[in-house]
Amino acid sequence: MAVKSETITEDYAIYNGDCVEVMRNLPDECIDMSIYSPPFAGLYNYSSDVRDMSNCNGREDFLHHYEFCVREKTRVTKPGRFTSVHCTEIPKDGANIGALYDFPGDIIRLHERLGWELWARRLIWKEPLAVRNRTMAKGLAHRQICDDASLTGVACGDYLLEFRKKGDNEVPVSNPTGLHRYAGETTIPRDILHYKGMEGDQKQNRFSHWIWRRYASCIWDDIRIGRVLPYKESKDPEDEKHVHPLQLDVIERGIILRTNPGDTVLTPFLGVGSEAYGAIINGRKAIGAELKSSYYSQAIKNCAAAIHDLENGRDQIEFAF
Repeated sequence: MAVKSETITEDYAIYNGDCVEVMRNLPDECIDMSIYSPPFAGLYNYSSDVRDMSNCNGREDFLHHYEFCVREKTRVTKPGRFTSVHCTEIPKDGANIGALYDFPGDIIRLHERLGWELWARRLIWKEPLAVRNRTMAKGLAHRQICDDASLTGVACGDYLLEFRKKGDNEVPVSNPTGLHRYAGETTIPRDILHYKGMEGDQKQNRFSHWIWRRYASCIWDDIRIGRVLPYKESKDPEDEKHVHPLQLDVIERGIILRTNPGDTVLTPFLGVGSEAYGAIINGRKAIGAELKSSYYSQAIKNCAAAIHDLENGRDQIEFAF
């Protein structure tokens, strides 16, 4: 059975089922953008379902199955539009110290082979002590530099890899008055806030210019790492402690930069609905697939919360300056 359950409204359609089979039921070139975190090549196991791509026998096995996802994503995406893939380097053989596997590199090569062009690679900075405390990586402990610095590691950042599907984009993604709000943790200078409301004058629109310089940077060091959707209720007893949704700041930036209001955003790995929430709260439509029932149940709650927040003006509070 491809889909165990589904929730469809005017603003979103989310499915409890295998993402490849869900996408196979979508028309050609119906998606304006996709954004998601794929399973990290078997680094973590999310369920025992045989359809779960996290249940793979290593790197090559994962890439073989992931290719079916990318092929379907390519078919349903409009020419000239984008897919954004959140990923990072991962330790070889699951070790917490030692050599790294270039997972982003494999993702890039796969997409290029299937008709996409790498358009941008954005690094999301992570604070080393926070990474050490979360992962207990020996290579990030201060003691390691005292005992044997040749075995110290690095707090790998995350990447948002943005690919553009080959072909001509028929509808420009436009922001006629620039960017109106900032999703990040840096305090906006007072002299810049003075220009908020001058969106009609490009020369005077220093507020939008300030935001754009941060969004256009190859390093995003101002992401609020803890700004994520509720997810703890969705965890099953056997879940690993790593479960952590993608930050809403990353999702907001990706969607605002690559879509117009009313566009349709796809997330093949829905999780607890972070990308769908980000699409809805920013006036886009969302389509998502999630294999794990407990995550899907939480995604239903989070998508409903997005509609409630949007209808009650909560988007302005969420991104308050």
